[in-house]
Amino acid sequence: MLVYGPTQLANAFRTVRKNTVRIAEDIPEEQYDFVPAPGARSVRELLCHIAFAASFQEDVHRVKRLSTLQGYDFGAFGRETQARESGSRSKAEIVELLETRGADFAGWLESLSPEFLAETVTDPSGQNPRSRLEMLMAAKEHEMHHRGQLMLIERMLGVVPHLTRQRLERMQARERQAAAV
Repeated sequence: MLVYGPTQLANAFRTVRKNTVRIAEDIPEEQYDFVPAPGARSVRELLCHIAFAASFQEDVHRVKRLSTLQGYDFGAFGRETQARESGSRSKAEIVELLETRGADFAGWLESLSPEFLAETVTDPSGQNPRSRLEMLMAAKEHEMHHRGQLMLIERMLGVVPHLTRQRLERMQARERQAAAV
């Protein structure tokens, strides 16, 4: 019995994307070109990267439905993705891109069958089979990795991350409730 299936995967991705969008909204647009360290992506570049990060999973599982990554042209795919990510989008355009691409990807995830998620895909050597479910979970994990970077950048810019603000509000509410008793 599959306990974690397409509905859970889609909902988890939606939660992650909702939090990413919130960060994109919380960072002032005039800070979108901030680069936290030499060689790192700017806020704008990082958010655009996140918007298109699931493209690899979509190409492998949705478009081509590959069963092996043997012969997959990672270089060409990387160049295509980099071209999509580049450009000078406004904050509003980036937020819209995150929302629409996220909704499309989550909707597709939710439509998948347990049988599809159980299929395996081998690595470029033709070895080490992994289930499609495991590979598709990587899209969420990848976004969470970059969201952690964005939360640190928020701190560098003087913005308290929304998840921290929510936690502090809950703690303060508990303290007020305890004081009232």
